Amino acid sequence: MTWSEGTLSGPEGEDWRVPVSELEERQTNFAALLREAEIEAALIQNPVDLYYFAGGRQNASLLIPADEDKTATQYVRRSLRRAIHEAGGDDAPHQVELFPRMKEFPNAIGCTPSLQLGSIPSSFADRFSSAFGVGGDCTKLVHQQREVKSEWELEMMSCAAETQLEMFNALAEYGKEGMSELELVAKAETVSREAGFGGNINLRRFPMQCDRGVIVSGRAGGIPSFFDAAVGGTGPYPGAGMGAGFRKIKANEPVLVDLLHSHRGYLVDMTRMFVAGSLSEQWEDSLEDMLAVKDTVVDVLSNGENCSEAWDQGYALAVELGHEEHLMGMKPDQSVFLGHSLGLELDESPVVAAGFDRPMEPGMTMAIEPKVVHPEGSIGSEDTWVMTEMGMEPLSADGAFPWLHQW
Repeated sequence: MTWSEGTLSGPEGEDWRVPVSELEERQTNFAALLREAEIEAALIQNPVDLYYFAGGRQNASLLIPADEDKTATQYVRRSLRRAIHEAGGDDAPHQVELFPRMKEFPNAIGCTPSLQLGSIPSSFADRFSSAFGVGGDCTKLVHQQREVKSEWELEMMSCAAETQLEMFNALAEYGKEGMSELELVAKAETVSREAGFGGNINLRRFPMQCDRGVIVSGRAGGIPSFFDAAVGGTGPYPGAGMGAGFRKIKANEPVLVDLLHSHRGYLVDMTRMFVAGSLSEQWEDSLEDMLAVKDTVVDVLSNGENCSEAWDQGYALAVELGHEEHLMGMKPDQSVFLGHSLGLELDESPVVAAGFDRPMEPGMTMAIEPKVVHPEGSIGSEDTWVMTEMGMEPLSADGAFPWLHQW
């Protein structure tokens, strides 16, 4: 008895593997980056990057040589057969082999590759560096390549945005006064899971975890968390101290809903406001201010100016409008960005923040999310955008879902 590769499919038998042509182009482009950096080869071991380069996240190491005449090889501990299938089977752009014994591995690869020292645990890296040395750190090169999304990747993000809009529409129908934050996020989670969400949000920065559904009502919106974001939330208990908690929605208080959805690994991020009843004029004015900040950031990026300039101008407008002490959190827990790139991970580069002195290139994505936080709650907006030859264009709902929905 054995298992069948035919079982590994998406809905209705769809083939949800990364296209072979996509894997081939990624490996070819990365080999060129290695040559430019004068690096002999790279050993890809981070699970997210294994999915990106090899088509799956099996327990494996993918050797990508700089020499364009050499073929990449994936050495698999488990599961070899599944890794072969995920790479494209007979059409795979790289060789797939069983991982040899560690003492034999240096001879098998025949080089001293660079490692992803910024993306794997040091204890894990030490096992390999002690066997064959270290040919440098290729982490930044991997991140550099992944900044610009291919047409296929953008298609995946667009598909994610369609499901994400369904999640918000479900909340618009389901939410009401007296419902807990956790009840409400469970409704969104159901829509997401049924569409194929894999259960994990990938992050680069330690501790590499966050809640993919942040719903905070009233004073819960003023609670900070360990996560570097404007809004924290109570979470259900101290070990999961962010996002939705047991607080129940009260009339006429702001309910901030920040939801992620991932389609075949690719994320989109969106925030909208809800209220059971109506918001005060002060809250509505703050929302209008954050939309103005959002428009400023989008315009600066669309004009080809640096991400740091978008931060400067967006921040300056927020200060002018009276939000300096509350923009992206309250002291001492304020975040200092107005947008973050995303794709297979939530916290990719570049960022709309000081120090990112470079513009968005066509194919780069950015979740733009100006928010203000007060003890009584939080309010703001967020959509995922992509840079095109014509400027910034929304990937997520933008005007397809209202900035403020009243139950």
